[in-house]
Amino acid sequence: MAKAIHTMIRVRDLDAALSFYDRAFALKPADRYDFDDFSLVYLRNPENDFEIELTWNKGRAEPYTHGDGYGHVAVAVDNLDQEHKRFTDLNLNPLPVKEFHRDGALMAKFFFVLDPDGYKIEVLQRHGRYR
Repeated sequence: MAKAIHTMIRVRDLDAALSFYDRAFALKPADRYDFDDFSLVYLRNPENDFEIELTWNKGRAEPYTHGDGYGHVAVAVDNLDQEHKRFTDLNLNPLPVKEFHRDGALMAKFFFVLDPDGYKIEVLQRHGRYR
């Protein structure tokens, strides 16, 4: 059986991306590999071993486009309202908290935040299938 190990995103400003992911999600570099034209930085936290791989192409000046195929990365937290306040206090500009209901019951409570390169990250309350 396959095991998901990481997702990769391209970043234009590595320092800004590292700061964002550390402040927002306590994701810290687990490994870094520098090459002549690019660097790979793998981020994780003690919660699990799934990683976000930041790919920094050195010298890239223009922003990356996400096209119409990119969706989002999702994380689950114990206290969504507390995390939303923390993101707000850190000036990370989270979008408003939303709720989805299905058959009269709460299905999901969440908010989105954008990283410095415009990638969407969904922050979900641990609940139901979102653990």
